[in-house]
Order: sequence, then structure tokens, then C-alpha cells
Amino acid sequence: MHDNFPRGTICIEDLEIGMSRHLTKEITCNDIELFAQVSTDRNPVHMDDAYARDTIFEGRIAHGMLTAGLISAVIGEQLPGHGTVYLGQSLKFLAPVRPGDRVTATVTVLSIDHGKRRVQLNTVATIDGKPVMKGEATVLAPSRKLD
Repeated sequence: MHDNFPRGTICIEDLEIGMSRHLTKEITCNDIELFAQVSTDRNPVHMDDAYARDTIFEGRIAHGMLTAGLISAVIGEQLPGHGTVYLGQSLKFLAPVRPGDRVTATVTVLSIDHGKRRVQLNTVATIDGKPVMKGEATVLAPSRKLD
């Protein structure tokens, strides 16, 4: 996994509109199998090569929520980071993610409500620059004033 900034916390007092963080991860067959174990989603389009070849995807694909989990990792580890509480997330899946794909998850600050400690984030996952998932997240950011 590769990310562009160290993990930790950026308190709401230090956030700026346009601030962005990302990570890149190659999705492996093992990742898909582990996600299936944890989620109990063993849909054969994710697990069975022969079955998946006969679907509209023409092969195995990763769970959409596995890709969404990379967004969660950026939010929980980098922007805003440790201490952040997820309040909501919208997602639109644009293209399948397959074993061997290198997915880049990027989070960018759209707006900040200092009074409520709420931050609106643009969230996108790409493969070779092509969006495969996009959405927006609302989070409760950590504050130095409360710690």
C-alpha cells in the first residue's frame, strides 16, 4: 500500500478546503477472499471464476464495499485521520475493480463547519486515473479544543 502522507490526525482547526490525501493499493484475490469472510458476502461474481465469466463483468470482481473501504482508510488514517467519526457516505460505482487492479482512493475537503466540527469530503477511487467509484462523505473531525 502506498499513501502520500503519514498517518495520524489533522484537527479541524488545521483543515483547509481543497486539502487532499490518498492511498494506492493493489487488490488481490486474497483481499477479496478476506473481505468475503468478514462480510459473509460470498456472491459467486466475487468468488468463482467460472461463474463470473458468464456475467456482464466477464470475470471476477472485487466487492464494491472493499473499494469503499479504501476511502474509509484514508479518512480514518490521514484526512482528518485518527479520532474522526463517519457520519455519512454516498457512493456511486462506475466500473468494476478486478483482482490485480491498483486502486487509488482520494479524499478532498469540500467544506468545513467549525461550529459543528463537520467536514464534507469528496471521495473518489480510480484505476489508472479512471474513476471506478465516487461519492461524498460527512465526518465529525477531531478538535484540539476537545482533546
